[in-house]
Amino acid sequence: MKTRYTVALSMLAGVALGAAAIGGLHAQAKPKIYYVSEIDVTNIDAYTKEYAPKAQALIRKHGGQVLAAGQKVTSLEGDAPKPRVAVLVWDSMDQVQAYRNDAEFKENRKIGDKYAKFRTFTVEAMPQ
Repeated sequence: MKTRYTVALSMLAGVALGAAAIGGLHAQAKPKIYYVSEIDVTNIDAYTKEYAPKAQALIRKHGGQVLAAGQKVTSLEGDAPKPRVAVLVWDSMDQVQAYRNDAEFKENRKIGDKYAKFRTFTVEAMPQ
């Protein structure tokens, strides 16, 4: 009988410890960062050949993910942006800053600036 109490008490202690650890992990989780760009492209051929592939590779290199990109934007209220729109997601603002501070990003952006105008901003996701 004593063994059953010991096993039961050990199981309860394990469950409590596991629940505390999971709670701690959830408390440490940081919300994702959404990166939104409006891109007014003036030369689509050069933009898609010279700039976009390098930009997408740099995004992946720095841990970003492209969620949506393109020109098919539907307005629900007000005027839809006329340029292309891209929505990216990052795990942290540190990743976004590392991406934007990368020398390759700055060199590639010089190419992009020849073929497009960019308006870019971030928004932090709501905690779940």
